[in-house]
Amino acid sequence: MEGFLISVVLLSMCSFGFTQGCRMALQNNMDFPGSDVARVYASDAKHCQQLCTDHPSCMFFTFVRPDWTRDNRHFYCYFKVTASGEPKIQTPIFGATSGYSLRSCTPKLTEFPVYQNVDFLGADYKTLFTTNYGDCQRVCTDDPFCQFFTFVNGEFTPASIRFKCHLKYSWTVPRPPVIAALANVVSGFSRSIQMLQPKFAEECERSLFPQVDIAGKNFEEVAAVSDKHCQVLCSAHPRCTYFSFTSESFRCHLKENPLEMVLKAQNGVTSGIPARGCQLDDTWVRTPVEGVDFRGEDIQNRMVDSAEACQKACDEDDKCQFYTYLTEQFINRDYRRRCFLKRTITIPAPPKIVKLQNVVSGFSLTAVP
Repeated sequence: MEGFLISVVLLSMCSFGFTQGCRMALQNNMDFPGSDVARVYASDAKHCQQLCTDHPSCMFFTFVRPDWTRDNRHFYCYFKVTASGEPKIQTPIFGATSGYSLRSCTPKLTEFPVYQNVDFLGADYKTLFTTNYGDCQRVCTDDPFCQFFTFVNGEFTPASIRFKCHLKYSWTVPRPPVIAALANVVSGFSRSIQMLQPKFAEECERSLFPQVDIAGKNFEEVAAVSDKHCQVLCSAHPRCTYFSFTSESFRCHLKENPLEMVLKAQNGVTSGIPARGCQLDDTWVRTPVEGVDFRGEDIQNRMVDSAEACQKACDEDDKCQFYTYLTEQFINRDYRRRCFLKRTITIPAPPKIVKLQNVVSGFSLTAVP
């Protein structure tokens, strides 16, 4: 129950802090030390600010710029929260930029620039050769899966990979980070979110194999509430050729092997292939699941009388992607009838960013909101 207590305390802090006005300005060479709730990589301070805005509890942030000299924490973006919504300390320091979430703002967002001598490390799903980084960015923009890229220029060593364009992917599908069995709770997704894109007129034929595993070739493991949810996640990822879903642990094993698919009988596992030019069944998105908890990523909570009312609250909140409702029979009476609205970051976020000479990195021109 400790996790629920922490969530309630944090949410009460956030509900106060987010009442502050819109503050778009960045403070260069300023650190807001302490009060960290998460850390990710960001390409620059504006990207860090957008990630903070998309995070469920971030109120303000500090970004460690590439000209920081005290250690090698370049491109670190620290999300922060306090009860007042204000930093407890503000410390002038060279190489850091700080600012506030734009959640209270309605700004016109602009495209991010390209970044010289910066590598968006990892998340590759395709490589090709282009004459310059502009062509690489255009290829990325034209590819529906590409979120960002890194281009190796003509001065790079070794010479054998000069002019190589690396197309990269990050999740844009809302995903609860942890899914677990828990008695007397109900969870579900907002019925306004778009999980299955693009739409096709023709429905997919049989593409799930109950009580079957496809061993090996895992490249990523994510949480999923059902085999159909796992199939959507596989369909959304450009590397996924097939998947296996373990119902007991709610684990979705994404696999990559375009050469063969070997099926093996296995109780408690459903395997399948992604959608290829057809429309998957989306009834699971609209159907609440009982006895399942979507843990973490809370943006707010409220007391409501039923799981249906919690679903409606999530549907009507444009920030809510999924929810968990604790019923009247929940083991801890202090949390009964509490509705937790949740979201996770879905804007492009490279898994790691480092300095590297003679490369150029950037985002798809359609990926950044």
